[in-house]
Formats: sequence, structure tokens, C-alpha cells
Amino acid sequence: MNLLLIAVGRVKDGPDVALLRDYAGRLRGWSLTLREVDERRPLPTAERIAREGRLVLDQVPEGAHVVVLDGGGRTLSSAAFAAHLGRVRDRGTRTVAFLVGGADGHDAAVLARADLTLSLGAMTWPHRLVRPMLAEQIYRAQAILGGHPYHRA
Repeated sequence: MNLLLIAVGRVKDGPDVALLRDYAGRLRGWSLTLREVDERRPLPTAERIAREGRLVLDQVPEGAHVVVLDGGGRTLSSAAFAAHLGRVRDRGTRTVAFLVGGADGHDAAVLARADLTLSLGAMTWPHRLVRPMLAEQIYRAQAILGGHPYHRA
């Protein structure tokens, strides 16, 4: 499967980016690609959220399974997340797009496009950390599906 992590905002190299690359590099048979979008114009909040939403949705390939990361989404265990990705894979889906919004959240159009709205927990996480945390969970999901000992519940 091709996995796209489409995120609002651009981050410079640092330990978080290195960690994301590390987990992406561990995947076998799946590719994880980061696509960053950024609205640099100073816009009122509602307009900026709408514009970010359009920029994000423009990056989603047709036919992709869309997972929107949002604080109001479902909280899944690692095993349940793996099972979800396994079902998506087994249906023959070629692309899964994970959408990470900006500081003020997602536009309603982005939430409406979600096949799954996922929360990484009740705590608020910096956007820089969400990316490697998600990459680790994707790697963990692949390990669970493959019976690899990386995951120990």
C-alpha cells in the first residue's frame, strides 16, 4: 500500500523528522510519503481553515482511503488500528491518506471526506510530534499484521 501523510505546515529537519524517516524506512511492502501543505497568507481564521482544507484535499488521490487525525475522532488501540489497516489492505485499497490539520483544526469538508476520524488520545500533541507518532503506529500495525515481535501488548 501507498501511505500518504498529508500535513498542514512545513517542519525543518530535526529529531522528529529523523524519527519519521526511521519508521518509514522500516516498512516492508508499504511506502510512507510525507506531503506538506502551507497557507502562508495572513487570513482570518475561518478563511485559513477553509483554505488549508482545500490544500489538503487537493493532495488526496482519487480512490484513497482517508484517515483524518482529529481530537474528536475515535481512539483505537494499536491492535484495532492494525486490524483497520488490514481490512483496508485486504479490500485491495492501494492508497491510504492520513490527514493532519493545522493548529485550528480541520475544515468541515475534510472531516466529511474521512473514512475514519482518528484521535491519538485525549492529550493535545504538537504537530511536529504527531507525524513520527503516527509513523510509529503504522509500523507497529504492520508488525502486528505480520506477526513480528516488535509489538508486545
